Amino acid sequence: MSDKTANPQGYWKATIRLTLSLLAIWFLVSFGAGILFRDFLDQFKIGGAPLGFWFAQNGAIYVFVALIFIYCRKMAQYEKKFGIKG
Repeated sequence: MSDKTANPQGYWKATIRLTLSLLAIWFLVSFGAGILFRDFLDQFKIGGAPLGFWFAQNGAIYVFVALIFIYCRKMAQYEKKFGIKG
């Protein structure tokens, strides 16, 4: 697409919405599952370890890496959709 058809305002709004959504997910998984809801989650086990402990030690990292890939894929889609050269 040419620069005449670029929509930087739409791109910016979509980028902010995506970033805030992914940060909220990361917060819920890392702080929520690993700290706030740990006692509740500890009644379940994954790999022999309590689920709350697992999220605090491993799960938050796995989710963070997955969120990076999701962010990269969505940003590439937004660049095409809004005519932004990345």
